[in-house]
Amino acid sequence: MILPAEKELRAVLARFAQARIEHDVRPTGRTSRDLEDSSYTLCVMTGARTVEQALRTADALLEQYGAGRVNLSQEDETLAA
Repeated sequence: MILPAEKELRAVLARFAQARIEHDVRPTGRTSRDLEDSSYTLCVMTGARTVEQALRTADALLEQYGAGRVNLSQEDETLAA
């Protein structure tokens, strides 16, 4: 699986969350399509077969991205010392 860029992953997660909320509050054909589209995109982006798996994978990826920033900033501090 090609790792998605953090910015793109966050954008798809936000789109999925918005679609989920809109569909839960006021379900229409449009909200159903938006939810299906964002779910599909999230699954493809994370290499998952279900939305639940995709969300777990996205969480793990975001943790890795965050850990990478911490490691980089620690390396910068070490180099500056």
